[in-house]
Amino acid sequence: MTPLVGLGKAKMFIGFETEDQGVKVLVTDLPAEAYGEVANAFKNNPGGTGGVKPESIETSAGLAYYTVENAKDGATNVRRYSMILPGPTFSGYVAVQVPENAAKIYTDDAVRQMFASAVIRTAVPVDEQLGLMPFKMNELADFKNVRTLAPGAALILADGEEKTGFEIAPFMIIGIIGSAPAQPDDRGRFAQQIATTIPGVRDGRVTMSEAVRIDGQPGYETRIEATSGKDNTPVTIVQWLRFGAQSSLRIIGSSPRDDWAKSFTRFRAVRDGIRPRG
Repeated sequence: MTPLVGLGKAKMFIGFETEDQGVKVLVTDLPAEAYGEVANAFKNNPGGTGGVKPESIETSAGLAYYTVENAKDGATNVRRYSMILPGPTFSGYVAVQVPENAAKIYTDDAVRQMFASAVIRTAVPVDEQLGLMPFKMNELADFKNVRTLAPGAALILADGEEKTGFEIAPFMIIGIIGSAPAQPDDRGRFAQQIATTIPGVRDGRVTMSEAVRIDGQPGYETRIEATSGKDNTPVTIVQWLRFGAQSSLRIIGSSPRDDWAKSFTRFRAVRDGIRPRG
C-alpha cells in the first residue's frame, strides 16, 4: 500500500506512522473467512449498525470494504478507519487512526486514496519475512516452507503445507514470549505449563523436562509424546525456552514419531543458529 505523505515505516508494528506517532496505519492479515463474513454482513445490512455505515472500494486485489467512525484515544478525539480486502489464503486488514489535529491533512478522501492503492502479494521473499523478526536466523535446515505467523513475533518452518496440515511432517514454530519467571526455581513448572498450550496437541505426555544452557543463556528443554492434527499423527515434540531479561525465546519442534531422530538434528541446527538482532 502506498502511504500518504508524512507517513514512514512504523517502529513498533507492521505499517506506517507519522514522526510524532500520532497518525498510525496498521497492516496485517486475518483468516481467509473474515472477508466473506464482512461481505455478507455488508450485503445483509448495507445501512450498517450504530451509525457506522460500511463503504466499498475497488482495489487491485478486488472489492474491499471499509468503515469510518469517530472515537476516543484516551482524551484525544480520533477518526478511525478499518478496511478488509480479499487474499488468496487470508484476508488483508488495514486500520488507520488519525487524531483530530491531523484531520485537515489526513482527510477521509486522502485515506480512501491510500486504501485504493492496496495490493496483495501472494508470496513474500523469505529474507524479507526473516528481516521482520526480532532475532536473526542463520540456519533454516532445508525446511520447504517459511512463513511468519505473526509479523515480527512468530515464524513457522515446515516441510508440509497448511492445507494438508503441518503435523504430518516435521515443523517448527519460533517466537517471542513476553512473560517468564524471573526465579530459576519457577522455570521448570512454567516450561511444562506452557508446553500444554501448543495448538493441535492431544493426549500429551511429558517425557523429559530439564534446565539447559542455550547460546550461553539459561533455558529449559521439554519433550512430549502426543497425537496431533486431523490425521491423529503420533508425534514427538520438543520445546526449548531461552530466558532473557526483557523477553524469552520459545522454540517448538514437532515431528512424526518415526522420523524423530533425523528431525531432532534439524531442530537443534535451527535453534543453534538463532542470534540476537542488533
